[in-house]
Amino acid sequence: MNCQRIETLLIAYLDGKARESERRDVELHLAACAACRTRAEEFRRLWSVLDEAPLHEPSPAFDARLRERIAAEPKPGWLAWLVPSPRWALAISLLVVLSVWISSLPPATPPAGQAALQSEEEFKMIKDLEVLEDYDVLANFEPLSELPVAQAKENREM
Repeated sequence: MNCQRIETLLIAYLDGKARESERRDVELHLAACAACRTRAEEFRRLWSVLDEAPLHEPSPAFDARLRERIAAEPKPGWLAWLVPSPRWALAISLLVVLSVWISSLPPATPPAGQAALQSEEEFKMIKDLEVLEDYDVLANFEPLSELPVAQAKENREM
């Protein structure tokens, strides 16, 4: 048996409330383990000191005085539920701060007006796709890149 299991059974063993099988197991472990044997001896010495201490009985009026003090406690008013506890106040304030922070972030998607403009521009691009294809072909056309720049400027001015 290990020391952790003995810790759970030691108090019951010392009180004499342990079952016979548990009692046997504890005695076998205490015979083999010096640390647990020392712990059991410390508990026995502590209980002997506590047994020597005088018992203090509460006064006969203790119960009555306690009930009077409980009755004298101020009762919360009917509006007491409106006063938040510190935990609720902290939670609500954090929620407000988080909401303000999230609302100040830029939107991930464009607003509806911008989305409509973008889709309109995309539609125009698709509509003029043939022109764009021709432009792409002409821009990458090798013989045009061999033309002198001055000649190209003259051609544009005419």
